[in-house]
Amino acid sequence: MDIRLGDILELKKTHPCGGKRWLVLRVGMDFKLRCLTCGREVMVPRSKIEKNIKKVQRDISSAEDI
Repeated sequence: MDIRLGDILELKKTHPCGGKRWLVLRVGMDFKLRCLTCGREVMVPRSKIEKNIKKVQRDISSAEDI
């Protein structure tokens, strides 16, 4: 799955604060994500995030033209 820095992920499950949208801060074997509702930052293994992604929102202006 192609996840990049700056992408906004909508996950299937909600965070305890009620938010479902997360900003990607780091990509690798683990993802570092920031909740867009409360600002909490978490590190989550790639395998767990990839199966819980509902939608990926990418900023078109920062996308590279291929």
